[in-house]
Amino acid sequence: MDNVIKIGQSKFWTDNDILYCQFRNEKANYRFELDAVKIFIKIIDKLCDGKPMPFLIDSRDSQGTFTRESSNLMANSPTLVKLRISEAYVINTIGIKLVINSYKRIYEPLTPFKMFDDLESAKQYCLKAKNNFYGSN
Repeated sequence: MDNVIKIGQSKFWTDNDILYCQFRNEKANYRFELDAVKIFIKIIDKLCDGKPMPFLIDSRDSQGTFTRESSNLMANSPTLVKLRISEAYVINTIGIKLVINSYKRIYEPLTPFKMFDDLESAKQYCLKAKNNFYGSN
């Protein structure tokens, strides 16, 4: 793991040119506001250092949602658009699955994504996406 950065209940790091985002919020009524997403974008930009990567987003046992403004920023941030190859979501609740499906349908339908119930399958998806993007096997 390279450069682990923690902020609140969230953690970000890179490993093997995959960006990992881990969210562990336990409050069902929590909403990620615009200021939090701006900080997340700065962290992701720093960790990726200009190199596009697949994003592996681990939201197991997490609750809450994003505001409309923060979802829009995550989807359309020029920084994230240039860095995001694909998204692999690791989930274990129907609530988070519904949040992700809504986000992808409404705000960000362009980036390829899949949802998984285990970390290893998500890693394999990210490695394949990275290899396809950079043209290696």
